[in-house]
Amino acid sequence: MKNKATKYFIIAIALIIFDQATKLAVKGFNIAGFEHKGFEYGEVIPVIGTFLQWTYIENFGMAFGITFGWGKIFLSLFSLLASGAIAYYIYRASKIIPFIAGLSLTLVLAGAFGNAIDRCFYGVFYGTAPLFYGGVVDFILVDIPDIHIDFLNIHYDYFPVFNIADSCVTVGVVLLMFCHNKLPELSEVFPIFRQKEEQP
Repeated sequence: MKNKATKYFIIAIALIIFDQATKLAVKGFNIAGFEHKGFEYGEVIPVIGTFLQWTYIENFGMAFGITFGWGKIFLSLFSLLASGAIAYYIYRASKIIPFIAGLSLTLVLAGAFGNAIDRCFYGVFYGTAPLFYGGVVDFILVDIPDIHIDFLNIHYDYFPVFNIADSCVTVGVVLLMFCHNKLPELSEVFPIFRQKEEQP
């Protein structure tokens, strides 16, 4: 592994472990006779009054509860493929990518793969769903001013419940908005694209 890529993958692995540890703490588990009960589904525990609370729900759609009708297995497989593509790009571009741009992609990678683990394997691990059909564990509940847009049927008393992986994706995307112009071109990273550009 290239030395410059190593630091990005170490960050990603650390964030994925942190994400999974918090989800297992919330959901509970029983491994090799060691049992941790976790939260009751829908339970709410105040942290900072009603502004910040821990809870436990499962999301079978995208980040922040966004859903669509393309099929659960598509989302699970897409998450894995996207994670692989981002990891490969980071690996190939690590020598020339500025740190802030590499970090932004690393955050997106960690978040995408963290949630992909839930979707792909939690159903099997907990015996609740087939492979690729699990739900993502969400547990961070933040109070916001009430939002009601009747004609769009949008009503929020709280920000949609999220997790560490969602936070990684969000921060990574925001960073990318500011540094996307620092990302190396595909032709700089993959020789095959450079060869096509050079052809008359």
